[in-house]
Amino acid sequence: MAIFSSSTRQVPDAATVPKHVAVIMDGNGRWAKKRFMPRVAGHVKGVELVREMVRACLERGISYLTLFAFSSENWRRPQDEVSLLMQLFVKALEQEVEKLDRNGVRLRIIGDLSRFDSRLQQLIRDAENRTAGNTRLDLTIAANYGGRWDIMQAVNRMLAGQPDKREGWTESDLDPYLSMSFAPEPDLFIRTGGEERISNFLLWQLAYTELYFTPTLWPDFDTAEFGKAITSYQQRERRFGRTSEQLSEKSNA
Repeated sequence: MAIFSSSTRQVPDAATVPKHVAVIMDGNGRWAKKRFMPRVAGHVKGVELVREMVRACLERGISYLTLFAFSSENWRRPQDEVSLLMQLFVKALEQEVEKLDRNGVRLRIIGDLSRFDSRLQQLIRDAENRTAGNTRLDLTIAANYGGRWDIMQAVNRMLAGQPDKREGWTESDLDPYLSMSFAPEPDLFIRTGGEERISNFLLWQLAYTELYFTPTLWPDFDTAEFGKAITSYQQRERRFGRTSEQLSEKSNA
């Protein structure tokens, strides 16, 4: 498995199409409420949008898509909503994995999966194993995930892996233990629903990511809206600490 280094140390080349897009899919409940529907109806519609997003990434040549589906803080929601979300997660795994596999999409689930029931954990393992050989798109679902949890579990695993080492730790030592060590850092982060926060998502990995916030609720975030986010990304100058003049010299070399 390839381990990708942090962009704070190795500067990637800017590309017109982001290699890795990360999304907080916010606004499902509000979308349903505006239509006098139960909140779960918004979540069902949101799953349908995931299919559309996967297709859009495949068409655009995007290699990695990471979606924040359920945060470690979401357990605080009403119990009936959490239960329905778990049922929807099971249903999506049962119905969507065959399609993902057929289209060359590799599925990974990151987060503290120990809190999920045994059936859901088995479905996750089966889905990951079935799609492990696919290379067209890496689709990662963050479930019961938090950025602070990710950093702490990586630190603990790193320390346990080298118990005799007391000092001199570097970012390179930590990288292999992070949940997203298999992927380059996101080029573009999108949050729908109008909130302008990262909300404990990929805190380590988003250090140099271009951020895009939109008031569009996730169930309304269609391919046209996705295109707007890509266009915004393409209009930005990604310097990674360098000056504009240095970028110009590099491109003219």
